[in-house]
Amino acid sequence: MKSEARTLKPPVSAAAPTAQVITLKLQTTPSIRQPWLRPLLQRLIPAGCGMLLLLLVWQIAALSSKGFPTPYATWQAALTLFADPFYNNGPNDQGIGWNVLASLQRVAVGFGLAALVGIPAGFLLGRFTFVSRMFNPIIALLRPVSPLAWLPIGLLLFQRAEPASSWTIFICSIWPMVINTAEGVQRIPQDYLNVARVLQLSEWTVMRRILFPAVLPAVLTGVRLSIGIAWLVIVAAEMLTGGLGIGFWIWNEWNNLNVENILIAIVIIGVVGLLLEQILMLLARRFSWDK
Repeated sequence: MKSEARTLKPPVSAAAPTAQVITLKLQTTPSIRQPWLRPLLQRLIPAGCGMLLLLLVWQIAALSSKGFPTPYATWQAALTLFADPFYNNGPNDQGIGWNVLASLQRVAVGFGLAALVGIPAGFLLGRFTFVSRMFNPIIALLRPVSPLAWLPIGLLLFQRAEPASSWTIFICSIWPMVINTAEGVQRIPQDYLNVARVLQLSEWTVMRRILFPAVLPAVLTGVRLSIGIAWLVIVAAEMLTGGLGIGFWIWNEWNNLNVENILIAIVIIGVVGLLLEQILMLLARRFSWDK
């Protein structure tokens, strides 16, 4: 008798329970701290602490000195001053806005002339050894001269205050552009110039296609330094020459004993100088090859 192997299947119950998967919806609270918030706070908090420290020192100085205005009194004077910054009551009574624009115009003239002369001169000094050896002693002699020492020379040459101020800016802001441009040219790898010599490129082509693109970051660095010097010099020059301008406006307010307006003018000078420098720094980063 043969034994048969049977596979027994378990009986299927009709009431077999079925498992049901329940998806839980977790409601996440959106994070308040965004990725850009932390770097922003790292910049703003120290800057705010520095400003509070400055205001505290200012308040202590105002309480300790007779006639020195407090920050609140200066703020009230600023509200009155900026209520109408472009009024015009005659040549010697104009708003702070016109004075700032007049100073910027003088800076633009003197600085523009310095750029037109200084940048090509820097290329020549960096490119040709004979020219560099000829003019380096002159630059070393004239560069440390105080800006106000050039003002009488300008008054003697031009016989007027307006060109004399631009002349002072020109002669003081030209040196950083000359020096930085010359050093940038001298740092160009010799291989670039050897290739140009093999290809028999003209000197103008070497200047335009090789030197200028490679030296542009150094040129912009010199320009950024020069604009700071130009804006610094114009305030002192206008105090001596008079006329419309932020420097003469400060001196006039001192004669009228408006110390609050003098402090406001100091802040304006700092803000304008900072904006000019930041604009040129953006240009320098835009044309920098070290990225």
